[in-house]
Amino acid sequence: MLLSFKTELKPNNRQVTWFRQHCGVSRHAYNWANSIILETLTLRETDKTIKIPSAIDLHKRLVAEIKPANPWYYQSSKASPQQALTEVRTAWDRCLKKVSKQPRFKKKGKSKDSFYLEQGTKAKPGISNDGNRIKLPKIGWVRLHEPLPITAVHNCVISRTADRWFIAIKYEIEQPTVSLDRPSIGVDIGIKELAVTSDGKVFANPKAYRKMSKKLKRLQRSVSRKVKGSKNRAKAVTKLAKLHLKVSNIRKDAIHKLTTYLAKNHSEVKIEDLNVKAFLKNHKLAGAIADCGMYEFKRQLEYKTEKFNSKLTLIDRFFPSSQICSNCCNHRHKMPLKVRVFECLDCGQVQDRDLNAAKNIGRWFEGIYIPEHSELAVSSTVSACGVGKPDSSHVVATVKQEVNTKSTHV
Repeated sequence: MLLSFKTELKPNNRQVTWFRQHCGVSRHAYNWANSIILETLTLRETDKTIKIPSAIDLHKRLVAEIKPANPWYYQSSKASPQQALTEVRTAWDRCLKKVSKQPRFKKKGKSKDSFYLEQGTKAKPGISNDGNRIKLPKIGWVRLHEPLPITAVHNCVISRTADRWFIAIKYEIEQPTVSLDRPSIGVDIGIKELAVTSDGKVFANPKAYRKMSKKLKRLQRSVSRKVKGSKNRAKAVTKLAKLHLKVSNIRKDAIHKLTTYLAKNHSEVKIEDLNVKAFLKNHKLAGAIADCGMYEFKRQLEYKTEKFNSKLTLIDRFFPSSQICSNCCNHRHKMPLKVRVFECLDCGQVQDRDLNAAKNIGRWFEGIYIPEHSELAVSSTVSACGVGKPDSSHVVATVKQEVNTKSTHV
């Protein structure tokens, strides 16, 4: 299976110059192709027979028209502008399908510059590494902050974040061997705690953005005071970008450790299919929700469960996990967000709200919940113990989503 690996580079000044030049060529090709497509769309308003140029058509025009007029194109790898043309065409395909917005022009000086390199021929291999260094076309050997797997690398992406350069590669690995008798687990994602599992484990939320918020505000004010276009402003922007990168790294580190533990040690991981986009409309909790990294949590679990031969189950987002007693009684009552302890009015069980929700997620499909479109929903609900309970106090039916734009389940 293919696995992605990203690490930081340690380039010297000459190599940084090469990196910036490649970014400039890639950016120029992207903006040129974007303008060509915009012109074509304008012409199509009067003549529908005009076709939007494909990535191959754009590349042919680039070679015939742009490269001869700009000799500095030949100083960089040909893969960088070629990939930029593919990216802009893909972006326009998404835009025309109403999936995303119209692609914007790239501006010089932005922190997230990047370019693409690919392997050469067998006679002249473009990319190779000896573990501590990597050889790149047109650039040469570049040192690494941590060792790369010594394997065949077909292509790579060099990117810049906060004046630090990173390389991302894909390489082939064998499927890791894991135990066959692994248990399944339910996971409740929250704000107070990053996650609570159905077996009682609690993973703390680092809350990196909240802890760094005062320093971020101070650096942002420092940027605002500087004159636009000055070197002092550029230095202040770099300091702010480095702190944002630190916040991002702390958050990603916590999520990576959590998702690796869940996927590696469990045969099935059950999480709620939360509508994070709707949560972020709640401006009182949007910052705290974004600081949890819920999008990243789900994305990492999707590929890590595949890597460790596990199963990821997404629970219905309308499932009221925190309102149901996780004991066999399945009693349900309303749970306002401020109430952090679940007290069952039927069997008297008392436990933490998040732990109760995690246990309910873990025993999903054991009769504690019947969707309204199910045929069984009109008759009765079968408890987790397997006994039919037609009594109305034990029937669990579909309700409005517990998490909306005014309150959220944590």
